[in-house]
Amino acid sequence: MSESVYKVIELIGTSEESWEKAAKAAIDRAGKSLRDLRVAEVVKLDLQLDAKGQIEAYRAKLNVSFKFED
Repeated sequence: MSESVYKVIELIGTSEESWEKAAKAAIDRAGKSLRDLRVAEVVKLDLQLDAKGQIEAYRAKLNVSFKFED
């Protein structure tokens, strides 16, 4: 087996519906410009609230790894 190197980046996805859709939005967008995505780790889940304390958006922070190429 040959050696490989992977880069890890942090992404934040948002959704008005759920944390799952927020995470999927981040991965879907990353997949458009990055090749060979390997692992996505949910690091943090939080909510964006409006002035009345109502949920405006679900946010998912992810660490995503992909194969590093020169």
